[in-house]
Amino acid sequence: MHPLEKFKFCPVCGSSEFKVNNVKSKHCCSCGFTYYANPSSATAAFIIRGGELLVARRGKEPAKGTLDLPGGFVDMDETVEEGMSREIFEETGLSAISMDYLFSIPNLYVYSGMTIHTIDMFYRVEVPADATPQAGDDAAELFWVPLADVHPADFGLTSIRKAVARFLAG
Repeated sequence: MHPLEKFKFCPVCGSSEFKVNNVKSKHCCSCGFTYYANPSSATAAFIIRGGELLVARRGKEPAKGTLDLPGGFVDMDETVEEGMSREIFEETGLSAISMDYLFSIPNLYVYSGMTIHTIDMFYRVEVPADATPQAGDDAAELFWVPLADVHPADFGLTSIRKAVARFLAG
């Protein structure tokens, strides 16, 4: 379901005259407010150590039980890099030493019955060589996989699957 379909009334004045303006906005004919459904910012980390990729097993829906990369949504008042660092720490207990932006992929993330449009930004992240990751937040477990044994089809979220394929091809 498109996110704009969830909003039947103007969030400013409560009018039911809240009409589709275009593919990404609704406009209130009563008070003039226009709401734009822009994508949310999300991050994911390729953490490589000794020829292995750190992967997480998702502990929550969507795609519970499938493989994932550490990452998540960027909070308001955070830079993308701050969000990436925070998500890595929350999910792995690791601190990023450096991060290099690689590419982005648009995504549709279904949450609580609503399709959230995201722009997922992928980074190659360095962590301390001797650090031991500890699964936290929504990561059920973490483990290292030799790059030769990483298979995009094992990753449950579409943008992550595409990103893993692109990273491995690369």
